[in-house]
Amino acid sequence: MSTQIIHKQIHLKAPLDRVWRALADPAQFGHWFGMKFEDPFSPGATMRGVIVPTSVDENVAKAQKPYEGTPVEMKIERMEPEREFSFRWHPGAVDPKIDYSKEPTTLVTFTLEPTAEGVLLKVVESGFDQIPLERRAKAFSQNEKGWTMIVSLIEKYLTHAE
Repeated sequence: MSTQIIHKQIHLKAPLDRVWRALADPAQFGHWFGMKFEDPFSPGATMRGVIVPTSVDENVAKAQKPYEGTPVEMKIERMEPEREFSFRWHPGAVDPKIDYSKEPTTLVTFTLEPTAEGVLLKVVESGFDQIPLERRAKAFSQNEKGWTMIVSLIEKYLTHAE
């Protein structure tokens, strides 16, 4: 098993512009992902927010509940409307006793591909080999499982929102 890259994808039966808004609008993103941000996403911006339980899945919300209020930081890399949204972050950065700011980040990239029935959403997280060895395997394992949940969350959000 590679500890370098996580790949996930899901076919979403929603219009491309709707999927894009769910990713690029911080309020919508936070609603399904389980984070709260005050400022708009823009390339180069460092987003500071907190973990909040998702409102689209009760079981995932329960798993997120112990981390509610934990600070989260993401640096927006790219925003190519209706094509790509990417950010850098510190995976698994939930222990308040650890200063993650000195560690390298991983890169999360969402790519949208229109299809006849909707949108193929691909999620790739790379850079785990740069994470300190003592945290690397756990961060990779947690995010491997986490991204499986996350792609189902955006699907639920798009199915039930608006």
